[in-house]
Amino acid sequence: MSMLPNSQEARDVAYQLHPYTNARTHQQAGPLVIERGEGPYVFDATGKRYFEAMAGLWSVGLGFNEKRLVEAAYRQMQALPFYHTFSAKSHGPSIDLAEQLVALAPVPMSKVFFTNSGSEANDTVLKLIAYRSNALGQPRRKKVISRLRAYHGVTIASASLTGLPNNHRSFDLPLPNILHTGSPHFYKDGAAGESEEAFATRRAEELEALIVKEGPETIAAFFGEPVMGAGGVIVPPATYWDKIQKVLNKYDILLVADEVICGFGRTGKMFGCETYGIKPDAIVVSKQITSSYFPLSAIILNDRMFEPVADESNKIGVLGHGFTAGGHPVGAAVALENLKIIDERGLVAHAAETGAYMQGKLRELAGHPLVGEVRGVGMIAALELVLDKQRKTAAATPGAVGGIASRMLQERGVISRNMLDAIAICPPLIVNKSQIDELVTAIAGVLDDMKGEAAKLTPA
Repeated sequence: MSMLPNSQEARDVAYQLHPYTNARTHQQAGPLVIERGEGPYVFDATGKRYFEAMAGLWSVGLGFNEKRLVEAAYRQMQALPFYHTFSAKSHGPSIDLAEQLVALAPVPMSKVFFTNSGSEANDTVLKLIAYRSNALGQPRRKKVISRLRAYHGVTIASASLTGLPNNHRSFDLPLPNILHTGSPHFYKDGAAGESEEAFATRRAEELEALIVKEGPETIAAFFGEPVMGAGGVIVPPATYWDKIQKVLNKYDILLVADEVICGFGRTGKMFGCETYGIKPDAIVVSKQITSSYFPLSAIILNDRMFEPVADESNKIGVLGHGFTAGGHPVGAAVALENLKIIDERGLVAHAAETGAYMQGKLRELAGHPLVGEVRGVGMIAALELVLDKQRKTAAATPGAVGGIASRMLQERGVISRNMLDAIAICPPLIVNKSQIDELVTAIAGVLDDMKGEAAKLTPA
């Protein structure tokens, strides 16, 4: 792009290092500068409107100009703009939010620990798992199992849980004691002639084989997203979670549900755990808890997790962990108002109804020659783009087809995100059916427009 000297774009290139961005390419292309939002739309510095098909980063459930959240933040700023929760200090918003999260949880829970992001929350859970094992006199029980294609964050520990190669390359990750088993993606990983249930059985058997190989007495926990997000919106096959939980229960292994993307209505239920019958020992939430109007995350723990941790803190004299802004009063106040709005407006039921409509409309694109699979549940979906439908393959360069689609969608006024060759769809919960039609029409147009460019790529 052409950047005027001292423009926002030029100054961005001069001074900012961006996450999830090719830094050298960015120096040439520059940023898309977003200036304001309205419902499910955002507007760039030139005034161009975009449908935000990713709800920001899977997160802005109430859209980009919900005044009630702004007013909640302002009221709390006036009353108590900051206080911490260290050393037995507390404040009303964190108390009210903790109580509400325990009440909302899909299974019996006991306590809430506040952090600022999903990465910090998952990092904290890993520390608490080690703390708990020591409290129980099981110092060898420190290994944790995650899955290939999982996304659990980007801190050193949470990035180790993440099962995506680019989160490990050149970072010297993953850390020891973090293991990965296969993803639940039947379309990509199912064997020829294998049924979905047989595939789910195989994944559970592979998990058990890993546990036995490593030694059950060394495995502390299993981490999983109900629906994988950044790994490509991977919807688990029927019976998958039932079979996985039977293995974990057999070996007395904790289950941590990462609900950072799925939580607060995304799957058509309040939690993804409800959608798939998951009974976790800890639930990690963030993103839609405040509609991302304020950084906030939380870990909801059951007594199986809390009681040994409490005992160990009593033995040592302190739980030596916490974040300055954990449980921030402004963030907690925004979260409380956000949850109130979700309830008042029936947005979980709306996500189920409108999500079913969205899934149906997207599946009308399944016959397109560039679409290998359409998958999703509730208000989250993905289109797997291919060059060869029979072989389920795209270009020789992974992400090349998805990159073309993402660029063309942005040109048409739709902001999406390609995870390699999967195009993610995760709009704000407030969208209506006519806006879904607008989105699907744009996607259909791009699929047709990109045939020429895709034909020039070298097939895998």
